[in-house]
Amino acid sequence: MTTESAAAAVRATVYGYPRQGQNRELKKAVEGYWKGRVSAEALRDTARDLRRTHWAQLAEAGITEVPTGDFSYYDHVLDTTVMVGAIPARHRTAVAADPLDGYFAMARGTQDAAPLEMTKWFDTNYHFLVPELGPDTVFTADSAQQVAELKEALALGHTARPVLVGPVTYLLLAKPAPAAAAGFEPLTLLDRLLPVYAEVLADLRAAGAEWVQLDEPALVQDRTPAELNVAARTYRELGALTERPKLLVASYFDRLGEALPVLAKAPVEGLALDFTDAAAANLRDLAAVGGIPGKRLVAGVVNGRNVWINDYEKALATLGTLLGLAGRVDVAASCSLLHVPLDATAERDIDPQIRRWLAFARQKTTEITTLARGLAQGTDAITAELAANRADLASRATSPITRDPAVRARAAAITEADGRRSRPYPARAAAQRAHLGLPLLPTTTIGSFPQTDELRVARADLRAGRIGTAGYEERIKTEIREVIAFQEKTGVDVLVHGEPERNDMVQYFAERLTGYLATRHGWVQSYGTRYVRPPVLAGDISRPEPMTVRWTTYAQAQTAKPVKGMLTGPVTMLAWSFVRDDQPLGETARQVGLALRDEVNDLEAAGTSVIQVDEPALRETLPLRAGGHADYLAWATGSFRLTTSGVRPETQIHTHMCYAEFGDIVRAIDDLDADVISLEAARSHMQVATELAEHGYPREAGPGVWDIHSPRIPSTQEAAALLRKGLEAIPAERLWVNPDCGLKTRGWAETRASLEHLVAAAHLVRGEVTPDGV
Repeated sequence: MTTESAAAAVRATVYGYPRQGQNRELKKAVEGYWKGRVSAEALRDTARDLRRTHWAQLAEAGITEVPTGDFSYYDHVLDTTVMVGAIPARHRTAVAADPLDGYFAMARGTQDAAPLEMTKWFDTNYHFLVPELGPDTVFTADSAQQVAELKEALALGHTARPVLVGPVTYLLLAKPAPAAAAGFEPLTLLDRLLPVYAEVLADLRAAGAEWVQLDEPALVQDRTPAELNVAARTYRELGALTERPKLLVASYFDRLGEALPVLAKAPVEGLALDFTDAAAANLRDLAAVGGIPGKRLVAGVVNGRNVWINDYEKALATLGTLLGLAGRVDVAASCSLLHVPLDATAERDIDPQIRRWLAFARQKTTEITTLARGLAQGTDAITAELAANRADLASRATSPITRDPAVRARAAAITEADGRRSRPYPARAAAQRAHLGLPLLPTTTIGSFPQTDELRVARADLRAGRIGTAGYEERIKTEIREVIAFQEKTGVDVLVHGEPERNDMVQYFAERLTGYLATRHGWVQSYGTRYVRPPVLAGDISRPEPMTVRWTTYAQAQTAKPVKGMLTGPVTMLAWSFVRDDQPLGETARQVGLALRDEVNDLEAAGTSVIQVDEPALRETLPLRAGGHADYLAWATGSFRLTTSGVRPETQIHTHMCYAEFGDIVRAIDDLDADVISLEAARSHMQVATELAEHGYPREAGPGVWDIHSPRIPSTQEAAALLRKGLEAIPAERLWVNPDCGLKTRGWAETRASLEHLVAAAHLVRGEVTPDGV
């Protein structure tokens, strides 16, 4: 084979690309559409322009096969629900009347119809809309979006591969519809779903697709023999279709494990596997099954979830080994690049040498194409790139930024006693009730209040130098006074200061801790139009000075009611950052826990009696396979207790979690030893309250009665009904009343009405129980 033909034989590809655009154009267009300022046609034009720009960026980088179908106005799992016609009954009229408005109604809800439940996409911070399926679900194929985007790419001259959520993963991610009988399993609908996928595949083939990728990340989790048999039957039947494109079955985030021999034997033309450190066992497992001779292997050797540069020599060694295990080896990122920011070169505030350690989506596409060239033409073809890569890796490894001897010495001196409260929960609870004097079913919020336009303008003016620090701080003080006054007027029992000074619950703290790098343009989609800028955890962590004490004490001075101190916990500080990959996560978590412990102790010393340390990421960071759970939960709960155990018994420690499946970590929630936990529960109809009760959870809990990720305003009766359902599982003396999550993304009008209804619901139900909670 000639050098030119060898190069052509190795394709460089990705599974997906960031959707938002360089300046978050998609977010602005979608939110403009919701507000009536952008027409549907203009929104579609923006989306089309973004897709074309993204494909052009990929092609310019040397990506020889671009993905289609990875773009979404809100969520790709919701797009799959539309594609297979699984529209919940309550939304069918809206979808039929206007498909675009109906689509957004399923995502956000309306005043008359609740949205689909939302939860985390495996162990990432991306949220997807959970399909609702029941025994009466009728699937119908609607491939219009997938076909249109494929034709767009082909018309522009790209070699394109449609990417779809695979049928097994779709069913495994689904939940029984509210009316489904107990015990119903969505996986039993496979025979109805496969003909719909067959029709979509035929449509894509007719539109010009040579390959279609079916994503099956659910198969990297522990699966029962019955579930593996379903996977085998799925791809046996899809593989037997005559009118179909070639099929590439993709997995990522972990080792494929028991599902690897199932898919290796399936009559499909290719597999895509993750070969980064998180899934290094895939290489061993692939060799153990004899490889996949005669099939295409797409090798994910560039980490699609983190931002550190690739180790070219290590990746090339893996690729060289894989050449003997497949008929053809192509090069890719380990998963969709949806999970990383767009372009590191935009980060002008980061030291240029440090910036060379970082690879965002555009840099990762260059890494992929470089590796593809090295695989096809030999390392002599990329000599300069290899030398530069070695130098950048060495620069990071030897940098003083990465290691602080004082931080490491303090972490090494931690004892078992440092991670335990001085008195057990029953004694603490009695001391807290006496100290705080709260009513039955106390009301509170999770922390943040709406980030108003005035706040955003003030923050922008401060950055631009249009106002000074004193003027900005006066704006913050005014906001805090207004938030406190509103809560007092509404009748909330435990107040918050509203967090007007905070840009983000992780970034705010990262900017005040050593060892972190903050980005200016590193936006990553969390859900819908909600984008975050995960900081980069580059070195050892310490806290130079207090971070929250000033504003918390200012708020407390405005009221006689308790005001919660608000912090983000160590696990979430890791999970919602791009973490360092040069030491175990548990070591980094201990460093963050010690820094936050100093803040907790300073808050208490300043007179704060209620301190909330949020850990919404505790469940999402749980390893996908059970074999890794015990070690993870040990260091995760240990770092939380390290943060919170230095306070007196009468100081009440709260924590908060949201939008995840909690049933399999209830014991870990107990091990946190927090006095009060608030949890998302409104969309899942108080499921978590039942799970806590079944575990025998002994502490106080606040399952949410208001879904804040929807613009719907719950009525007093609706909130009261959820509260009564919560009382079926948790006694009144241990039940709190609160929203699902913080209110940062909500407007003031809906916040006022919803909180008024929440407090009214608490008063209503409070009158239905005795002081003893009976």
